[in-house]
Amino acid sequence: MDIGIYQSASSLSALERWQDAVAQNITSGQVTGYRKRTVEFSTQQAGQWQLDPKNGDTSVPAVFPKATNGISFSSGEAQHTGRDLDVSIQGPGFFEVQLPDGTKGFTRSGEFTTRNDHTLINSANQEVLNDGGSPIVLQPDGGKLTINPDGTIVQGTAQVGRIGVLKFSDTTSLVPLSGGLFVDTSGNAPEPVAKPQLQQGFLESSNVAPMREMVNLVLISRAYEANQKVIANSDQQGQKTLEALT
Repeated sequence: MDIGIYQSASSLSALERWQDAVAQNITSGQVTGYRKRTVEFSTQQAGQWQLDPKNGDTSVPAVFPKATNGISFSSGEAQHTGRDLDVSIQGPGFFEVQLPDGTKGFTRSGEFTTRNDHTLINSANQEVLNDGGSPIVLQPDGGKLTINPDGTIVQGTAQVGRIGVLKFSDTTSLVPLSGGLFVDTSGNAPEPVAKPQLQQGFLESSNVAPMREMVNLVLISRAYEANQKVIANSDQQGQKTLEALT
C-alpha cells in the first residue's frame, strides 16, 4: 500500500473543507454581523505504517491530516449609518430575537426597524427581545428615539424598553444559520452582559477580511495542485513497478 496516496487524498479532502469555508466567507462578507468561518488543521493517527515487511519491528504511525471547522467571534468594524434604529455592540454579546418556531436566535446584527404595530424587529422580520425576553413595542408618537449605551430605549422623556444583550460562556455550542444568526444547542441559558456598550447609528460589519480570503484561495489552489501531483506520480510509479514485474 502506498500510504502517500492516502495521505494526499486526505489532504485534498481537508483543503476542500477549507475552500468551502473561504467561499462562504467571501459570499457573506457584506452581511451585517456575519462571523467568519475558520478551519483548523491537525493530524490524526490511523494505524501503523510498516517500513520493511521483512522486519516486523520496523513501523511508524500512519498520520493523516485533519480539518476542523470553527467560527471566529472576533468583532467587526463599526460603520456609521446615522439611522436611529441601527445599533452595534461594542465588546461581547448578542442581540436576542424570536424565531418563527418559538425558539430564540442570537445575532450581532443590529439593523432594526418596526412593524406596523410598532414592534421592534430585525432585517429578517424577527422580533427583537428586551432584557426580560419579551418583544419591544415603541410608542406611535413618542417623540425622538434614543438608544443609550446600556440598551435603554427612550422616546422623548419616557423609557419604553431595554434591548437585551446576552453572552455565552462557551460559543462552540452556537450553530450558525443564515444572515449572521445563531441558535444555541447547549440548552444552557445565556447570561446578560453586565455592562453592555451599544452604539446608536452604527452597524457592525462582518469580521471577514476580503483580501485575506482571496490569498487563502490562492494558497488552497497551490496546495491542491501539489497533492494532485503526488497522487499522479505515485500512481505512475506503481504502474511502472507492475509493468517491470510482469
